Amino acid sequence: MSEQTWDRVPIDAQSVEAPLSQSAVFLVVAAKNGDAALTTIRETVASIDDLIKTVGFRDLSGRLSCVVGFGHDLWRRLSNDTLPAELRPFKPVDGPVHHAPATPGDILFHIRAERIDLCFEFERLLLSALDDAVNVIDAVSGFRYFDARDLLGFVDGTANPVGSDIPEAALVGNEDPDFAGGSYVVVQKYLHDLKAWGAIGPTEQQTIIGRTIVDNVEIDDDDAPRKSHKSLATIVDEQGIEHDILRDNMPFGSPARGEFGTYFIGYSRRLWVIEKMLERMFIGDPPGSYDRLLDFSTPKTGTTFFAPSRRVLTRLCGN
Repeated sequence: MSEQTWDRVPIDAQSVEAPLSQSAVFLVVAAKNGDAALTTIRETVASIDDLIKTVGFRDLSGRLSCVVGFGHDLWRRLSNDTLPAELRPFKPVDGPVHHAPATPGDILFHIRAERIDLCFEFERLLLSALDDAVNVIDAVSGFRYFDARDLLGFVDGTANPVGSDIPEAALVGNEDPDFAGGSYVVVQKYLHDLKAWGAIGPTEQQTIIGRTIVDNVEIDDDDAPRKSHKSLATIVDEQGIEHDILRDNMPFGSPARGEFGTYFIGYSRRLWVIEKMLERMFIGDPPGSYDRLLDFSTPKTGTTFFAPSRRVLTRLCGN
């Protein structure tokens, strides 16, 4: 499929391309069994835009938004139609030293705003509407940390596409026309060992990440015996085409609990791109040369979703 075919497909995507926000909530839930639970889920998701207006009108400059994604198994329960071409459960990755686990989750609500109280209120009303139709699997409140840095001290998301490049990277095109405008979403919650990270010092930290700390300049490691995180997370296909994804990672944590983490969320036109990225990180390129960042950052969750276009979302919810 040509790289130039995307813009010939009309779309009505969810707010995947919303600007990076100051606050976010990553809410993953599992649907309970039974028709009553599915009915409640359909009704709640169908009214999600109204709920955004209900909360967001209090401060329009707060830019409240919510992207809804569904996992493979729930999609099957909601619809007898075909699935998005690449939608499948998260593939765990077993590397020589580190492991990327697969964890449960049927629905992802990616809630974003410039104010944490807007995220809080939206989450509260959303869970009230869902009532006992779901079980909460994970809920993480993220925050923008200084100049878009992670808790390891580096600027995060530098390689994100911008402007007109976002749809090409993040939204399905006419290679799967029934689901054009949708996006594959992978989430992982990483916990950092900041004490061990600090002990290795800034020079080694920069070598591992592949960027300088202060000015965020890329470090050329093409000839290095072991590739950096930056290089391993760069995906180039057999034709030499580089495939970007859209990240909206957020730091989270609690110093009182000794918890420091990064919530990874990647939106992609092609699920295989994120899967290949994780394979390179955990197994290595060449195999065995895994991403040394994993010696300090441990994934605790791993789940895959598809965030459909508004048209498909309406069809799934029966309205």
